[in-house]
Amino acid sequence: MAQERTHYEVLGISRTAGQDEVKAAFRRAARATHPDHGGDAAEFRLVSLAYKTLSEPAARATYDRSYGGASAYARPSSDTEASYRAETEPPPGPERRRAAATDATRYAPAFTPGAVPVLDRATAEQRIHGAPRKRGLFGAHARLAREARTVQLIAGNVLDVLPSARLVNGLNSPADNGHLDHAVLAGYRLALVDSMMLPRGVYRWDGATLLRDGKNIAPPRLAPAVRRMQELFPELNVTGWTVIHSPDGNLHEPVVDYARGADPSSAAGVHVVNAANLVRELKMFLGTGPSPNVVDVPVLARLLGGMY
Repeated sequence: MAQERTHYEVLGISRTAGQDEVKAAFRRAARATHPDHGGDAAEFRLVSLAYKTLSEPAARATYDRSYGGASAYARPSSDTEASYRAETEPPPGPERRRAAATDATRYAPAFTPGAVPVLDRATAEQRIHGAPRKRGLFGAHARLAREARTVQLIAGNVLDVLPSARLVNGLNSPADNGHLDHAVLAGYRLALVDSMMLPRGVYRWDGATLLRDGKNIAPPRLAPAVRRMQELFPELNVTGWTVIHSPDGNLHEPVVDYARGADPSSAAGVHVVNAANLVRELKMFLGTGPSPNVVDVPVLARLLGGMY
């Protein structure tokens, strides 16, 4: 499946561009693509659609919340992990090796003088974006507490090991009107993480139901968001985790017992783990993917556009 070019990319501007920049970019792009001036009619339609969306504040906000991938312009050179790796890894040769998570960070596309990136370099270099935010009237304090604990856990145990990973907090769910607590991007793998806090004890996860003493405890509905994110970012491997925190801060509690085929090493799209297992599994998932030292700048920009 081909990746889509965003409206920002169509106009050649960053996501933080003001309205004056949007108008100026549209004028430049329209002159270059208008069929009356020898341009391509299909490209001109994309330019017009991009301007119509980004010039209207309400339409732009809605577009950004949808992770900004609606222009439907295929980039044939960037539709697979392999083609991305060709941009960021050394050419084939006797000394070529697979990129490691601890290698120097590379940006795709690279920041070059004179180019207008979709995200400025300072933002791309920032490792944590956003923070748990208050929403709703009930249970906000408990939710903020467990999300803050997850941020601390990932920042101190995952980001320190994976220097090219980027943590984005507080996203709109692309599957419904809900929210996603956290997203961690490293190379071409994306981990979506939601949080719970439950008493110590033994819980059983069968891939769909979380049980304790025969009672069903409903975890966050993460699977629809994982599926939708996979559709929005076909070049990535998207997987979800629900982390269960213990009130006393013990990383190994609660204990999660797994039915056959539901353990964290399975190929399931969503996993339920305690804090210690989240750290282990995220390091394994993100650190062993294709080009784990790469920051995909357009993908990061789209995730930042999806923050609430």
